[in-house]
Amino acid sequence: MLARTCCCALLGVEGVPVTVEAFVAGGQFTFNLVGLPDAAVRESRDRVYAAIRNSGFLAPTGRVTVNLSPADLRKEGAAFDLPIAVAIIIATRQMKPIDAGSILLLGELALDGQLVPVRGALSLVISAHEHGIREVILPAQNAPEVQAVQGMRVYGAHNLYEVVAHLNGTAPMLAQEQKSYEECLQERTCSYDLSSVRGQNGARRALEVAAAGGHNMLMVGVPGSGKTMLARCLPGILPQMTMEEAFETTRIHSVAGLLPAGTGLMTERPFRTPHHSASMPSLVGGGANAMPGEMSLAHNGVLFLDELPEYSRTALEALRQPLEDGVCTVTRVRAHTQYLSRCMLVASMNPCPCGFYGSTVRQCRCGSHEIRRYLDRVSGPLLDRIDLHIEVDSVPIDEITDKGTGESSAAVRARVEKARERQLRRFSQAGITCNAQMSNKHIEELADLSDAAKTLLVRAVEKFALSMRGYTRLIKVARTIADLQDDTQISAPAMAEAIQYRMLDAKYWSR
Repeated sequence: MLARTCCCALLGVEGVPVTVEAFVAGGQFTFNLVGLPDAAVRESRDRVYAAIRNSGFLAPTGRVTVNLSPADLRKEGAAFDLPIAVAIIIATRQMKPIDAGSILLLGELALDGQLVPVRGALSLVISAHEHGIREVILPAQNAPEVQAVQGMRVYGAHNLYEVVAHLNGTAPMLAQEQKSYEECLQERTCSYDLSSVRGQNGARRALEVAAAGGHNMLMVGVPGSGKTMLARCLPGILPQMTMEEAFETTRIHSVAGLLPAGTGLMTERPFRTPHHSASMPSLVGGGANAMPGEMSLAHNGVLFLDELPEYSRTALEALRQPLEDGVCTVTRVRAHTQYLSRCMLVASMNPCPCGFYGSTVRQCRCGSHEIRRYLDRVSGPLLDRIDLHIEVDSVPIDEITDKGTGESSAAVRARVEKARERQLRRFSQAGITCNAQMSNKHIEELADLSDAAKTLLVRAVEKFALSMRGYTRLIKVARTIADLQDDTQISAPAMAEAIQYRMLDAKYWSR
């Protein structure tokens, strides 16, 4: 007998509907699985056979052929176990047939028939919904992950027997109660608060400007000055994610297998901190089967590179194009896909190998040649793509011991959200959301500079020999500063502050 069930295959971060066909005929027992399966899918033959027997059903005794259609699409992962097992049970007439196009089945099977969570469940369910499927059965541990998908009846099952009993109508399961995005936002937490940062008023101001406009940022300073702490506070002052951003971010983490079982929609912006030994594929994505890299995992959040010169030159240079495009394109022999990577790059570094060049509290012991070689590990083109360069010095002891607390992240976030609201109104017809995403056309049409600001900008470009990219990025930062001040026009003081954030080039890299 022939039976069909419905599943989905992952292609990058998208899902593609797959029809699972099972045909059982007489003869000597064989189990053939076709349809371009990878090793994990091929091994499902043994898992499915054992799960069927250990769940109280009769295992097939004749020739079994399972086809995954479309046959020219590579199938990866263990999510096909459940639809294959159900199709075989239907084909052996141990349960009534079901409409293959109406119910999505996902799940890996243990040998005893228990359902094991799979990666990419959110992407697969969203794709199924886009193709008209309104009912899904998946492992109970994956159910919270898809709790915010509206218009779907989600059934979280624990084992194969529960699934068959539900489909037969003998023991129907209760559908999971779905959540609205507003309910998910109530579970949001802030890990680090700016009120715990002592001193560093200049760095705090730069952090606010970066958050308000979505700008990249570089912090140069002595060890222990608070660079890492400042960076970790950044997600707490960024605006809360929209529903679309939350779905995009959660899908990427789910596909990468980094979403813990039982976790729902991500509502806190991601903060990724790869070690400086990270390779190029681990940063931008890739590998034999093309997986998202750290830039994509930081999508809609922050990618923090601590000790920037310690990263390999190849890895750092690979960041240049994704920083401009907001997309990482991965091309391999067996895969070609794109991963969203619109994140804020925040980097920190010491000014020299010993870390104390330019310090006011400790003398540097490095020679000029050592300092030059250390700074040259960061290329000019990469520096040109970082909007704000700030210097962070040691905090005086009286500020460290001061019992007073600084401004909280909630207070700063309120100003940042107001600035972002102004940007959203300005860019309502432009298809972008913040100043950092402005193109040259947007700058010409929407960045209103006063005559004094233009004069100051021209002088800065001539004095510091800035590139065209540096010129446009100064305008973007000045536009953000004006938005924080609720000014419709970029004034000379706003432009002067923006120029101040590009002064470290002349101090360190033009020595």
